[in-house]
Amino acid sequence: MVVIDRKTFLQELSLLTGVSLLSASALAHEPALKKPTIKLGLVTYLWGKDWDLPTLLKNCADTGMQGVELRVDHAHTVTPELTAAQRLAVKQRFADSPVQLVGFGTNQQFDFVDHDRVRASIERTKEFIRLSADVGGSGVKVKPNGLHKEVPVEKTLSQIGEALNELARYGADFGQQIRLEVHGEETQELPMIRRIMDVASHPNATICWNCNPQDLNGKGFTYNFDLVKDRFGATCHVRELDRTDYPYTELLTNLVTMKYNGWVLLECHTNPTDKIASMKAQRAVFDRMIRKI
Repeated sequence: MVVIDRKTFLQELSLLTGVSLLSASALAHEPALKKPTIKLGLVTYLWGKDWDLPTLLKNCADTGMQGVELRVDHAHTVTPELTAAQRLAVKQRFADSPVQLVGFGTNQQFDFVDHDRVRASIERTKEFIRLSADVGGSGVKVKPNGLHKEVPVEKTLSQIGEALNELARYGADFGQQIRLEVHGEETQELPMIRRIMDVASHPNATICWNCNPQDLNGKGFTYNFDLVKDRFGATCHVRELDRTDYPYTELLTNLVTMKYNGWVLLECHTNPTDKIASMKAQRAVFDRMIRKI
């Protein structure tokens, strides 16, 4: 047995105490684990399409929806036709509400065979970009709608990508992100979206993940997600999160892992009688899933 004298014992005890205090101090200053910064909001697709803007904002606030993407052809009537005074009023409504305007969901597309239609759609998107900037939004959603048998696939994909580049440059001057929804019978396949985004190389051109069944095609969900995750914009559309026909837990896990700080937006495809109750229920599901992750 090793015997130490009292003086040595006290010296070593003092050193150990100092180390313990330093360790405790270091732990106290260790940054806390950050909570996920993903926010939950609503797309006014079916839920909210018939509400005017004051009703929409109230219902979103009451159900814990932090933000909203406005579909432009619905009852809220926030469109490029608004006057300057009307735009200011819309901006003020959002400023007075806890609900954030995430942006606008348009049906503008750039796959048309007719060049004049493509040009018209680009110009209309620019109108929405200016509108979003005026009323406090952060971006505009557009979409591809499909391919055309009479046109080579690569030509259509390049045409969409170049349109996105033009809009991304234009939107950047207004602080507005361009968000390409993963959409269209053939264009919603993630390898197709990847090819479009390889052309649309401007950093302000992004994708809006859309939770389509096709996300599981080919090499599977993980492969398809990884194929485009570097081009995610600030919005991700989901259906009801407690559905079992889509890997929502895996999706949210991936978003948390990549430190996604954008919006998960409910674009639900059902039409419940009590939409307020359904929105509250989805808020609870989202919170429960994020806590588990």
